[in-house]
Amino acid sequence: MAPELTPSMQDQNPGIVKRNALRSIFPDGIKTSGQHRPIYEQLRSYEDFPEEIIGPTVWDAEDYRNNPERWTHWLSEDEIAELSDAADKFKAASIPLTGISKENFPLPRLASFLESVRNELLNGKGFILFKGFPVERWGNAKSAIAYMGLGTYLGYFVSQNGKGHVLGHVKDLGDDATQIDRVRIYRTNARQYFHADDSDIVGLLCIARALEGGESDIVSSHHVYNVLRRERPDVLNTLIQPIWYFDRKGEVSEGEDPYIRTSVFYLEPRGKERRVYCKWDPYFIRSLERFSSAGLVPPLSPAQLEAADVLESTCKRLSLHMILEIGDIQFLSNAHVLHARTEYKDHAPPAPRRHLMRLWLATPEGEGGWSLPFHDSEEKKRGGIQVNDVAPVAHMDAE
Repeated sequence: MAPELTPSMQDQNPGIVKRNALRSIFPDGIKTSGQHRPIYEQLRSYEDFPEEIIGPTVWDAEDYRNNPERWTHWLSEDEIAELSDAADKFKAASIPLTGISKENFPLPRLASFLESVRNELLNGKGFILFKGFPVERWGNAKSAIAYMGLGTYLGYFVSQNGKGHVLGHVKDLGDDATQIDRVRIYRTNARQYFHADDSDIVGLLCIARALEGGESDIVSSHHVYNVLRRERPDVLNTLIQPIWYFDRKGEVSEGEDPYIRTSVFYLEPRGKERRVYCKWDPYFIRSLERFSSAGLVPPLSPAQLEAADVLESTCKRLSLHMILEIGDIQFLSNAHVLHARTEYKDHAPPAPRRHLMRLWLATPEGEGGWSLPFHDSEEKKRGGIQVNDVAPVAHMDAE
């Protein structure tokens, strides 16, 4: 059964800024914009925020916990056949995987359904789980083509790190999770606290499961907002203020600051709705001691430390738990859904380690995406992580 979908909303801000890039480096001609400080004049104070958020982006886990049919779509044989045919033709055309697009990966039957999924991610509950993607039959290479091809109907893929990875791999590579100023947690088996990634949409395709743990939790940040507004308005006020420094962990282009000062909750600067966007990752705000000890940024205040703890505990209390099986694809909005992962333990060798293929997808303002208080709001590949002119790459496994 197809999951529930939200009716489309009228785009209020047509037109996009085109970011031209050398095709010898960026095969689709579009460069990831990267991380930027907000336009501070467009940020708003607590008094400007809504007393309560209403609509389909506000959901209670109880509404979905025992009703997986409301957020799960089993791929049909016809849909799998269409994806398979498109992947085979794309491979035969010898186009680099980093150059994949809707134009060279046609899905005439799936396209309209994927458009409704995109709308649901942006304007509805913000999550969906595809099941039945045949990764074991196809293998990693064909699965990656079909997965990225499907993703192009939801957004433009952006780089996920300083190495240009547009096909990411969530896998324990033995990195020390305590070295949070240098290590990205997705390369470890540690717990990931509730956070949003640096893109509009994130996708995760399960290639292999862990022996135990590594399970997913998601929460409506709009539901969290409403609860904080009722229970802890002081905490919400702290989260709205642009006093939060986010570490860039060395993934910085020449001339850029190694951190960004921003808010956690902020309003759309344009459009009649003025929706509330959430930008959060506790690992990136707790790893700044090297800068605070040098006097470059202020240390986290007691109010900020409490706000971070209250936000995490509220997310955990309101969250929906799900387990990704092999062949499942989870797509989430990063605008109004926060996600987390439990700590995990892998199977002993030679069994494969837990492995998820990850996509970060951008949805520019002029194509129905949210209005953001950043200068790249209308760029196709807004957000992401781009270091200088590092070319995009799409490896078949983690490195």
